[in-house]
Amino acid sequence: MKDQGFGEEFPLLPLRELVLFPHTMIPVFITYKLGMLAVSEALRRDMRLFAACLKTKEVGETYPSGSVMRIVQHLRLPDNTFRVVLQGEYRATIASSVKQKDLAIVKVAPIMEAVADSLSTETIALMRTVQNSFVQYAALSKKVSTDTLNAVEKLETPEPLANLICNALVLKAERKIALLSIGDPMKRLETILETLEMENEIFGIQQNISAQVKIRMEKNQREYILNEQLKEIHKELGQDRGEDEFAELERSIECKYPRAEVLLKARKELGRLRKLQSFSPEAGVLRAYLEWIAELPWSDSSADVLDLKEAERILDENHFALRKPKERILEFIAVHHLMALGQEKTPGTGHTSKGPILCFVGPPGTGKTSLGKSVAQALGRRFVRISLGGLRDEAEIRGHRKTYVGALPGKILQVMRKAGTINPVLLLDEIDKLSSDFRGDPTSALLEVLDPEQNGAFTDHYLELTYDLSQVLFITTANSLHTLPYPLLDRMEIIEIPGYGENEKLAIAQRFLVPKVLAENGLGTAGIIFKDEAIHEIIRYWTMESGVRNLEREIARCIRRIARNALEQDYETDTAKPISSFEQTLGQDEVEQLLGRRKYKNDLVFKEPRIGVVYGLAWTETGGTVLPVETSCFEGTGELLITGNVGEVMKESGSIALSYLRSIQDQYPFTEELGKSNFHVHVPEGAIPKDGPSAGVTVAASLFSTLCHLPPQPGFAMTGELTLTGRVLPIGGLKEKVLAAIRNGMEQLLLPQDNQDDWAELDGEIKASLGVHFVETVRELFTLLFDVPKQAGSGAFPLQNL
Repeated sequence: MKDQGFGEEFPLLPLRELVLFPHTMIPVFITYKLGMLAVSEALRRDMRLFAACLKTKEVGETYPSGSVMRIVQHLRLPDNTFRVVLQGEYRATIASSVKQKDLAIVKVAPIMEAVADSLSTETIALMRTVQNSFVQYAALSKKVSTDTLNAVEKLETPEPLANLICNALVLKAERKIALLSIGDPMKRLETILETLEMENEIFGIQQNISAQVKIRMEKNQREYILNEQLKEIHKELGQDRGEDEFAELERSIECKYPRAEVLLKARKELGRLRKLQSFSPEAGVLRAYLEWIAELPWSDSSADVLDLKEAERILDENHFALRKPKERILEFIAVHHLMALGQEKTPGTGHTSKGPILCFVGPPGTGKTSLGKSVAQALGRRFVRISLGGLRDEAEIRGHRKTYVGALPGKILQVMRKAGTINPVLLLDEIDKLSSDFRGDPTSALLEVLDPEQNGAFTDHYLELTYDLSQVLFITTANSLHTLPYPLLDRMEIIEIPGYGENEKLAIAQRFLVPKVLAENGLGTAGIIFKDEAIHEIIRYWTMESGVRNLEREIARCIRRIARNALEQDYETDTAKPISSFEQTLGQDEVEQLLGRRKYKNDLVFKEPRIGVVYGLAWTETGGTVLPVETSCFEGTGELLITGNVGEVMKESGSIALSYLRSIQDQYPFTEELGKSNFHVHVPEGAIPKDGPSAGVTVAASLFSTLCHLPPQPGFAMTGELTLTGRVLPIGGLKEKVLAAIRNGMEQLLLPQDNQDDWAELDGEIKASLGVHFVETVRELFTLLFDVPKQAGSGAFPLQNL
């Protein structure tokens, strides 16, 4: 090794977070440009360079102290990077630096050491103390190799001993640079000894903390050792807190005044929670469970508004018509009021009123959901809503067991928490859209919810406690009841929400829809007026519905186009007029200009009579509709084919009609032989599913027209279920069917005799729009529709009356 002196020049090798010491050998990968340049320059010189640690991770300024290192081995990799093995020679500091392009050439000054021929007793004692402390450090840290430990124990000079120990210590770069920079061997050994003793003390404290934690922990809680260590560290620092963090949760549960069994269960779970570690999964489950108990209403209730006149005013103000639903709500309020008065006169009897289960059934857009909101407003109760459309998991109603990951209570308890009272108005919307799969049947879960005799002790799987739903006013809505199972249907009081006639739609549009849409489109203060003829135009030719939802959309289309035209005029004149100054009156012509081509023209209804074509009336989820039935006859064997996406019940009605006509074929002069002809019955709009027994008389009339080769009288529509003996049975959805007949321009109705009472309940304006004939047998229907005399086996056919 060359003599160590001032002024030696070396390429500078900057290192990231790595401090190299003399008397050590270490492999280093050089992957950055300045390092590769330094290694290349050292290889061209004498294989030596000066290694210094960078002050930051980025290549820039280095610490002034470092080590002169010799390249013992080097290997150039395919990507031009280097793998080198460096051996330290002596410590030095940078005296000056010269830049050669990107490479720095530095002059160094050795860090001088005191040299003595023999070591003093004090030096030897200090060295042995350092060696013993390092042995203890190696035993505690378990990161020192056996070769390094043996080498340290054999060294007898201060400089190699200090360098080897400093290189083995796991310290930050700043502390290693400080140990590298000390020139006096005794002072350097003393500093190393202080560092070793501090590290050994830290390791000892960590071991004591771990030992104390392990003693207290049970076998099944060993995974929480880190959390316990953290607690012990807080104790060592004097930051231990002893307050009970669950006292507030217990107080919040008690403030809700739950039943005794609920309070007992909550206290039991709180006791379990106090024994668990705060970060354990079970603790999180219990905390969420107790928070649900604390947030549910157990005794809080809102005071009912028991003012019949005020309730009637609110219902009339928010809804037009709907006489039966309003009467039922007012009856409930009256009974509730009487029971409250009885409780005042007889203290101690308790409140026994139970919320009814009402089911509003009707076509879309007839105001079922908004009626539920009005009921809550009239009673002064909170209103909450659950949409059941597409729900197919029973756990959505009853909740999951709290042992499942991410478990929650069912939707019933979720909305009860949202309501905050035990007597809200709870709307179960679209109950007929429930479904089921392998996860259970939600309709079965609703049996307990919607039973006034059982819902006082409703059980949710998550809560595992009974919850009182008896004071909740449940309102369900549906478009049709055909998909609901009978046990669920039996628990509800069915209230039909029928469709609206033209005059009812007109009143709803003028009173509710037009002001609402004007406000929503920023024209609430404008003087826009819809004439009655304009509303009638929209009803007849742009909507074909039982409700008023599409009517609202078309009115909104008119208003949006009016707003656009008004703004375009302002842009053209470059003047901005206030909204209140804008006025326009819309009539029939203006509506046609704004909405364009009419949507509906009643193409399926022929004005002229045709053989084999008759018109029935159907009731669907979207309201009533006219159902044309066409029949053609051709040579065959007496078979019947029915097309038009019809269901099994409707196919059976066709078979019954044909069988009945076979039984009376000798009583009417049929032009076709039933046994030698095939019949094809078609119901147009074949993509739309159709089913039900009420088309029986319609199919029979169509077949009769074809067999007799006679057209029916124009303007007639009919409905009724047919039996094999020719009786006409009653049907449902009369109002919707009558409104469909009016919309499609029918003039006469043929209805079952047993529906006469239903006809009497219709509004006078609806009954005045149509002529009605009630029939008890299909013979009477044939007589009215074809002017056939009611006589059996006459053989004569009075053609002059057709």
